[in-house]
Amino acid sequence: MSDQSNAGNNAETPRKGAEENAAHPSSLSQPSAEAPIGEPEPFTELENLYQENAGLKDKLLRAMAEAENVRRRAEKEVADAKLYGVTSLAREMLAFVDNLRRAAESVPAEARAALDPVAATLLDGIGVIERDFLSRLARYGVKPIEALGAKFDPNLHEALYEMPDEIKPAGTVAQVMEQGYTIGERVLRPAKVGVTRGGPKA
Repeated sequence: MSDQSNAGNNAETPRKGAEENAAHPSSLSQPSAEAPIGEPEPFTELENLYQENAGLKDKLLRAMAEAENVRRRAEKEVADAKLYGVTSLAREMLAFVDNLRRAAESVPAEARAALDPVAATLLDGIGVIERDFLSRLARYGVKPIEALGAKFDPNLHEALYEMPDEIKPAGTVAQVMEQGYTIGERVLRPAKVGVTRGGPKA
């Protein structure tokens, strides 16, 4: 009798378990409609990626611009070094050119006709050497300043004195005492000049 009752109880137990499982289905058997807790929303994640991409693009553009600026500065420094690297030497060589010119101008024009052929040839040779030397300096960007008759420019000229002149405009370079030179876009040596005063305004 007891065996039959136990058997009946054992038969009912699986049936109840099956009914309870049917009433309460497992969470693994059905997908959840909500995103798991702790994971970011898809649109938020996409927005973050967009912002990160924009930031990286901005950094890249800035880095490229900085690299281009460095390249341009380097090219300019190299060009300046080539052009202005001989500035000190060229300035020293101007004294040699001045001496050649003084030697040629030391003989008055009226005395040149009375020179013997040897002295005349020597004087002409001095002029040839001066012109040749200036042409060699010109290869390095050294050029004379055309000051005579020009308006006085403190960036190019150094005024030593003033000359009264009522005809020429005031501030005109009337005499050049020492030739000036430029190298590239810089003044190698300003021209030492005398300027007019008393004339009409330029």
